[in-house]
Amino acid sequence: ILSQSAVAGTQLWDFEAGNDDGWDAPNGSWEVNDGVYQEVTGGEAAMHSVIGEDGWDDYVVSAKIRLDEGAQWAGIAFRVQSDFEYYIYYMNVTNNKSELWLHTDGAFDARQNLADIPSVGGVVIELDKFHEVQVVVAGDTFELWVDGELQSEDVNNTYSTGKIGVWAWSSKASFDDVTVTGSNIVDTLSVDSAGKLATVWGRMKDAR
Repeated sequence: ILSQSAVAGTQLWDFEAGNDDGWDAPNGSWEVNDGVYQEVTGGEAAMHSVIGEDGWDDYVVSAKIRLDEGAQWAGIAFRVQSDFEYYIYYMNVTNNKSELWLHTDGAFDARQNLADIPSVGGVVIELDKFHEVQVVVAGDTFELWVDGELQSEDVNNTYSTGKIGVWAWSSKASFDDVTVTGSNIVDTLSVDSAGKLATVWGRMKDAR
């Protein structure tokens, strides 16, 4: 496994400074409270806020996510092309599963289901609890993780590049420690090459 310093840059948003500089929210009401990024109304479909570069392709994106109130769906958007075009991997508290969807142009709720994923590895998705959610994006393949347990590996080739984001559907939700690591991402955070993100990135590079 190559060291992270040789192959990848990392960026982290921990919101400790109390602001959301650089984030763009086309839908929903987003604000930072007590060092956590939150959607505070919970009243709309596909509320999301994004950050990053259009040219980002292969990366590992992770976040701590807590469902606070409402329909209880929230997750990570990746390869975001526009306000309407992106992938979303989200937790479904009510059914204790996660889901992968493809959002398409035309409306915030224009989308196609790619995978319904019953909980794997004893993961219990709960309300009012932070869960570690991670997406590993390599070419057309996506590894989807919750709390350190691989939930699914899926394939889709609709979008090849794009930004990252956080997302909630008719739910109030909180997000913290959003991190992205990739070979064409400018490094703004030094991470120990023995750490989890470096290990996942190295495995992803070896598999290609």
